[in-house]
Amino acid sequence: MGLFSNASDPIQLFGRWYKLAKKKSGMNDPNAICISTVDAKGRPDARMVLMKDFDEKGFVFYTNLTSPKGRRLAKNPRAALTFHWDKLGLQVRVRGPVRKVSDAEADAYFHSRPRLSQIGAWASLQSTPLSSRALLLARAADVARKYPLGEIPRPPHWSGYRVVPEEMEFWKSMPFRMHDRFLYRLVRGRWKSQRLYP
Repeated sequence: MGLFSNASDPIQLFGRWYKLAKKKSGMNDPNAICISTVDAKGRPDARMVLMKDFDEKGFVFYTNLTSPKGRRLAKNPRAALTFHWDKLGLQVRVRGPVRKVSDAEADAYFHSRPRLSQIGAWASLQSTPLSSRALLLARAADVARKYPLGEIPRPPHWSGYRVVPEEMEFWKSMPFRMHDRFLYRLVRGRWKSQRLYP
């Protein structure tokens, strides 16, 4: 089974694949994921974000809570993630409920970011109309003046989410579109796997 060998735990399997992606020369942002949500009318929406952590509890990303994805997750806390590592011919899909990370986790990650990124989290009214780039830069300058030295507090509207996997699908590109696919489902607390047709 190659890349699928000894793969009873999909989180461990993901860790092996992710390690390969991080080692691959020329791989930009191996932690980039497409996250899909739905709005109140059931219309899907997708965008790229960066995964910042993962373990057996799930996959973590951070965002402005007042953004469209934040508002949609507040009303319908479920999401789908897609990792695609084209240079390796690998893809992983994850689906499950979404939970906010703890304040302690969000604070720790926020303060690990570059100072200018922290300022940007305060300055940006994410996804709302912006009349000019100059206005964004002026807002950032205002934040920098407000916090000239020392720690910048995490904005109350900025935090993280953890997608808790209930399903994970692993896809390996093979010649002539005879791809390898395995689906893992969490059933009564245990992972069950099955091979799928490509």
